[in-house]
Amino acid sequence: MTAQTDTPGSVTAVYKVSGMSCGHCEGAVSGEISELPGVSSVKAVASTGEVTVVSAAPLDEEAVRAAVDEAGFELVGKA
Repeated sequence: MTAQTDTPGSVTAVYKVSGMSCGHCEGAVSGEISELPGVSSVKAVASTGEVTVVSAAPLDEEAVRAAVDEAGFELVGKA
């Protein structure tokens, strides 16, 4: 398993997202990803393009891609 765990039963994954440039961008991406089932926290950082997601179980990358796309950005992949 390559994902790191924060608390028992949670999985942390870091994704690379292109196109974020400001706090509004971070909020849009965080808002969409946080609606995915099992997600407990999302932290997007525009300056690095990284989005850290903590969830109850590993997320389907296509579901994350769809959420990022809905926010108007592009998921590059896992960081």
